[in-house]
Amino acid sequence: MTNRVYQVISALLGYPDAELRAALPEIRDYLATTPCPEEERAALLDVVQWMEGQAPLDLESAYVQTFDLNPDHDLHLTYHLFEEGDRERGPAMIRLAEHYESYGLTIVGNELPDYLPLILEYASTLDDDEARIFLGDAVRAIETLADHLEKAASPYANLVRFVERRGRLAELSTMKECMP
Repeated sequence: MTNRVYQVISALLGYPDAELRAALPEIRDYLATTPCPEEERAALLDVVQWMEGQAPLDLESAYVQTFDLNPDHDLHLTYHLFEEGDRERGPAMIRLAEHYESYGLTIVGNELPDYLPLILEYASTLDDDEARIFLGDAVRAIETLADHLEKAASPYANLVRFVERRGRLAELSTMKECMP
């Protein structure tokens, strides 16, 4: 599997503006041929099909209802790790921003470093093992977000579960290395 899939998921987790909607056929074609388990491919393609089947305003409304109006679906991962007002959230984001900088990534715009689509864009620049390890570091927050999206029966849950599985694969690899 190439890491371009992380770019695709990042785009699908973004606001469904005209540009994203126009790219859906290309995204569908890419996902149909990307090497990954068939069950995962089907789950990702289900999201694209759902998006393609929505009227533009309905899709935009669904996105806002899902991510902007429900704090349990916040795409900023530290939200799912720290209590409101926890003083550790800020330093965690600073460490993440410094990590990006150490790899030559500069955050453009005003997005916070813990924003899942940004994390996925970064993961797409890493080799497969590095990306899985990086995502493995955030797997607890990703799992919490996926659980909340599934509880709400959101199609976006498929995207987040895919990312969670990539992080879990890093955990399994580490466990195998430690076994005699």
